Order: sequence, then structure tokens, then C-alpha cells
Amino acid sequence: MTLASAGERRASQQARRLSGSRKVGRISYWPFVLPALVVVSAVVVFPWAFTLWMSVSEWKVGEPYHFVGFANYLRLLHDQRFLQSIGRTLLYTVLSVVAPMVIGTLAALLFNEKMPARGLLRGIFVMPMMATPVAIALVWTMMFHPQLGVLNYLLSLIGLDPQDWVFAPDTVIASLVMVETWQWSPLVMLIVLGGLASLPADPYESARIDGANAFQRFWYLTLPMILPFLLVAMTIRMIDALKSFDIIYAITQGGPGTASETTNLYLYSVAFAYAEIGYGSAIAVLFFLLIVVLSLVLLHVRELSGRILGTTK
Repeated sequence: MTLASAGERRASQQARRLSGSRKVGRISYWPFVLPALVVVSAVVVFPWAFTLWMSVSEWKVGEPYHFVGFANYLRLLHDQRFLQSIGRTLLYTVLSVVAPMVIGTLAALLFNEKMPARGLLRGIFVMPMMATPVAIALVWTMMFHPQLGVLNYLLSLIGLDPQDWVFAPDTVIASLVMVETWQWSPLVMLIVLGGLASLPADPYESARIDGANAFQRFWYLTLPMILPFLLVAMTIRMIDALKSFDIIYAITQGGPGTASETTNLYLYSVAFAYAEIGYGSAIAVLFFLLIVVLSLVLLHVRELSGRILGTTK
């Protein structure tokens, strides 16, 4: 046997050993991955697959399952109560995003400045975010009471007429947005504060030397640099406002009448009050697609703004 053939034989044996070790290495990862796959499938994949399966059926509690195809989705296109709930949901979402964004950003700019007891004031401002939604709803329900509520008492002190708040169709959405704004403006403040803390100091020193006033420094320096943080806060608030249920249900149950019935509340009524599981599943699927579409739009806006500002590639 020549030295060359012996070397080739050793090389082939070593290659087989390496190939075998790679196969063993690949197989050995599965025991670690499999539990996570089982959990994800049980918690995420299976519920959504089951919801899709129910959405193409006519299934009421206590009755047999009947496959109806896309009949539930076609029914939604002519369901005026569902279409009106979509409009209320979008209105509630827009107001519940804009108001906390404005108040939270202003609070972040204020608490970013050096002041006495700044840490204490930040802690007090964040406290509403820590309370449970049902407790918040009960407190605000008492405050909204037309005769005994503190809000109408405060209005009387400044000479304004009392309001019906959540007890009138014209003011119920705005009143609920007040609660949402009070609870979630601190979240926006925390996100924006994180952005403000990461800003460099050199551009501001240059702007002061050039004679820029406070508004100019905010408009041309601070706002463009914290815009990615604002878009993150806006995305989180939009998703949370779209799926808001506990505050609305605990305060108004969708009333008066259906004046505050958002899509989530209508879905709850259809699925659990009317026991139409198939039709309720179709509402859930369309509502999920609405949330995904709006989230993708905001993420695209964030990416586009990052490219314009040079913060992303």
C-alpha cells in the first residue's frame, strides 16, 4: 500500500467520522427544541387553527356542527351592528392613541429636565399604569356619576354645566378615552424618556451657540431623533387600544344602547351571550386581520422614517 493511498484512506475515514458527528450533533438538538415546539403549538397554533375551523361553521352551543364555508364572512359584510362596531373601534383607537401620545410626550419632556423631587414626581405619574383595569373602571364609574360624581362637582366650581359622561351616547366614547389616556400616558412617557436619555449633547450645544431657542431645538433636533421611539409607543398603544375590552365592559357594557360597543364587545356578545361560536370566530379572524394590517402600516412608517433620518439601513 502506498503512502498516498493510506493518506486517502485516513482522510475518507476522518470525513465519515466528521459527517457522523454532525448528524449526531443535529439530532441531539431536538430534545431541547421539541418542548418549545409543543408549547407554541398548544398555546398559539392550535387555538388559531381551531378558530379558523370554527369560523367556517354554523355552530351554537348544544347544537351539532355544520360546515357553511364562507357564509359567516359574507354575513359580516351585511351586519350593520358589526360594521358600526368597527367604526367605533377605529374612533376609540385614534383618540386613545393621540391623547396619550401628546400628554405622555409632554410629560417626558417635562420630567427630563432637572427639577426638585423629579424621581418622586415620575413615580406618581406612573402609578395609574400599575392599577388593575377593573379597579380603575369602578373608580371612574363613581367619578362619572351625573349626581354624585366628583367630575360634575369640579365642573360646577368653574361655572360649567354638568355632563352625562358615560351615560349619554354623544359623550361616552370621549369619556372612555379619558380613562384610557389617564392610565396609559405614563407608558408613552417612559418610552419617550428612554429616547431622550439616549440623545447626544453635542447637537444641543451647537444649537445654543447658533442662537436656537427652545422650540427650535425641540422641532429640529429632539423631535426627529425621538421619532423612532414615538412610533414604537404609537404601535404599542394602537394594538392595546384596538383590543381594549376590560375598561369598556366594566364601565358601560357597550352602552348606552350600543353607543360604546366596540368590535371586542360585539364579539363577546355574539360568542358568549348569543352562543354563536362559529359567527363569533369569524369576527375574531377579521378583527385579528385588522390589527395585523394596522400594525404593519405603522411598522412600515417606522422603517420609512428611520431611513429618512438615517437611523436604519
